[in-house]
Amino acid sequence: MALKVKAQEKLQKIGTYAGKYRYIMMPELYTSLSQDKVIKEAALRSGVSKGIMQACWDAAGEVIKAWATEGHSVALPGLGTMRFGLRAKSVEKVDEVKAGLITSRRIIFTPAVELKDELAGTAIQITCYDRDGKEVKRVTSTSGEVEDPENDQPSNGGGGNGGGNTQPSGDVPGEGD
Repeated sequence: MALKVKAQEKLQKIGTYAGKYRYIMMPELYTSLSQDKVIKEAALRSGVSKGIMQACWDAAGEVIKAWATEGHSVALPGLGTMRFGLRAKSVEKVDEVKAGLITSRRIIFTPAVELKDELAGTAIQITCYDRDGKEVKRVTSTSGEVEDPENDQPSNGGGGNGGGNTQPSGDVPGEGD
């Protein structure tokens, strides 16, 4: 299976490339899988009944929620860990510290090394669209490296927009927060 990516030509409104059209890559999103579908598949793969799997799923969710809200980093099997975090304004004096300084509460996910390695080795299919939505190019790979059919040199993910971060830093405020 391959990750599907869309590269859409868009006018940059801020940053280094303001006023210029650039191809911005983003994953193509599939439909969300319902909890029921996930439970059915997990029951099938584990050999336990759907009812037992549902009970385990619900119990695990409650345990994760309880422990995370107590401040623990909780393991998610095969995926990594999750914990709660926050953003807050700083103040100069201890007398000024109050809950109103908290600007947002967040969920922080730290992926497992195995999951990151799996993602790094997953094939990629990139479909490029011009500013009018017309398909203009396809780039595919059979492994973690992306090969450009118009260029004999495979991308190693370094430099340009061939690998990790698909947008030049500073172009999209709030990304990567």
